[in-house]
Amino acid sequence: MEFSLAQVLSWRMRRQFLDRPAGVSAETIVERLCGVQAQVASAADQAIAVRSSSPVDGAAGTALERRTLIKLWAMRGTLHLLTAGDAPAYLSLMADARTWEKASWQKTFATAAQITAIAGATREILHDRVLTREQLTAEILKRTGDDSLTEPLGSGWGAVLKPLAWQGLLCNGPSDRNRVTFTSPETWIDGWTGLPEPDEAAARVIPAYLGAFGPATMESFDQWLIRGATKKAVLRRWFADLTRSGVLTEVTIKGIMGYARTTDVENIATAEPMPQVRLLPAFDQFVLGPGTKDEHVIAPHRRGLISKAAGWISPVVVAGGSVAGTWESTASGITVTWFAEAGAVPESELAAEAEHLTGGHADLSITTA
Repeated sequence: MEFSLAQVLSWRMRRQFLDRPAGVSAETIVERLCGVQAQVASAADQAIAVRSSSPVDGAAGTALERRTLIKLWAMRGTLHLLTAGDAPAYLSLMADARTWEKASWQKTFATAAQITAIAGATREILHDRVLTREQLTAEILKRTGDDSLTEPLGSGWGAVLKPLAWQGLLCNGPSDRNRVTFTSPETWIDGWTGLPEPDEAAARVIPAYLGAFGPATMESFDQWLIRGATKKAVLRRWFADLTRSGVLTEVTIKGIMGYARTTDVENIATAEPMPQVRLLPAFDQFVLGPGTKDEHVIAPHRRGLISKAAGWISPVVVAGGSVAGTWESTASGITVTWFAEAGAVPESELAAEAEHLTGGHADLSITTA
């Protein structure tokens, strides 16, 4: 089965709720997008708002308070919002790669033995408790007696805490003023199931990913998940098993072979054009799902404007399913940089988007690159 690029991009926009159907909750958006990156809390809020027909301020925070969403380190080692029901499957695949056992990781951060000791201590320390980073660090150091862990445990990057999150031992708790807190998902989330076996998790996560960002290659999925760290034989087996069972179908786009969910094939083939313009926030899943190297979404000569130093992903303008510009919020309003190759500037649509994003009138300025 071969699809045109226009069919795929139009289908993706609708699957990612960029047509803004009514009555879609924050939890449903996060579930469909396979998580929302939450390194920047305001960007996560905007990612939900831009997909809502009637945005509600603080929708993500409300869902976190209800504990229907959970915040923790997940895909690619970055903070994400995930639904409480889906999180165990994603974490299982992160943990299965065991990246903290690689020699280069151990040399830079902590040994595998130290992570095992930290994990054992954390399991006991956080049971039914919420602690700040400083409190958690102090108790880990007391229990392990390993003072060499003081600096890595105190690091704001959380490198040595991420493997604990992936093993289902740690998630973010409610903020203590400006301080981050941690707790155990086992006692924080009602009905926490624990991590499933990786094969079971893959059978859930891979179709979910393709249901938002497909059709896609195995490599695109693995880069999105864990920057290509999954064992290749395991990755091939997961996709082969899902294809053999009829869950996935092999398809092509512009001569490139990939996979789609079998149940989506007909809808992709009949997808109508979706010409709407959308302003998407920094770190949006529309870009992160396929990756900034996907030339179908971002033209190669524009990638440097979107994927910047220190992992920053710029807010983007999407038109017709691909990136047509960037934007930023300034003291005077919203400034859009429209890419010349995207065609005529849709001023009225951009103005409507700016109003939707800000919840009212917003001064809009447009430049062309």
